[in-house]
Amino acid sequence: MTLTATTSTTRTRRRPRRKSGWRGLLYIAPAMALVLVFFVAPVLFTVWMSLHKWPLLGAPTFNWGMNYVRMFHDAKFFAALGFTAYYTLIVTIAIFVVAFPLAIFVEKQRPLISAYRTVIFLPVVVGLASASLLWVWLANVDSGLFGPLFQMLGLTTGRINLLAKFDTAFLTICVMVVWKIAGFTMIILLTGLQAIPTELTEAARIDGARRWQRFRYLTLPLMRKTLALALILSVTGSILAFDQFYIMTSGGPQNKMISVVYYIFNQSFVSFNLGYGAALSIVLLAILVALSIVQLWLLRVRDEQP
Repeated sequence: MTLTATTSTTRTRRRPRRKSGWRGLLYIAPAMALVLVFFVAPVLFTVWMSLHKWPLLGAPTFNWGMNYVRMFHDAKFFAALGFTAYYTLIVTIAIFVVAFPLAIFVEKQRPLISAYRTVIFLPVVVGLASASLLWVWLANVDSGLFGPLFQMLGLTTGRINLLAKFDTAFLTICVMVVWKIAGFTMIILLTGLQAIPTELTEAARIDGARRWQRFRYLTLPLMRKTLALALILSVTGSILAFDQFYIMTSGGPQNKMISVVYYIFNQSFVSFNLGYGAALSIVLLAILVALSIVQLWLLRVRDEQP
């Protein structure tokens, strides 16, 4: 009798768990359906396209993955990949150099601090395409702002076209992106700074730790996860850069500012090599996933260390 009662009690305990498990699946079913329809299915279809010679008009033909073989002999693709890596490195460093001091500045309570945060964050609200068009006008030789301003300040002998040469065009785009994105990164870093207990900072100050020592040995280690999140978002956004190069320079001057996404766009919608463009997209997705996994793995290893 006791064994039977125990078995029935165990069964009655298991039933609610099964029901709650099915109920949980029902709750997440809409989100899973959205992910399947708008992410998994397009990715699978892109993989299928990458295995075909897929013209804009006409029936696609299976080419046994020759698009991936072609990729290894495409010097322009590797040039675009190298330029994207260079751009990602420069812009990511510049964003953090600007965003971190801003986050430290707005983290402390002072008069008009809410106004400062709002003003710094305002460029984030502007769309990247709109920001690119705005800076094209600012850099215009005849009706822009930068040319006459630099001439008035004595930085140039005359009005120069900032987008005509690679160095000045690249610098202009980098400054525009930092102006556009630094506020968003500042908000992410600000959340990490506000999560640090004030007791630790006060204890370090009482123990005689200087400002740089507190920043290096206290702030940075405690913000490791926040920094990883901001870094992943910045690197991913920089690798996927397209609008600023397409709108501000059209890949010039001398096609030296063609990013990977810009090159995929040209192959897919200018040359109409849709299959080859799909193969390039899959490789770019693999690069992004690999970079994210490496950054998260490094974070996990450091957390496991004693």
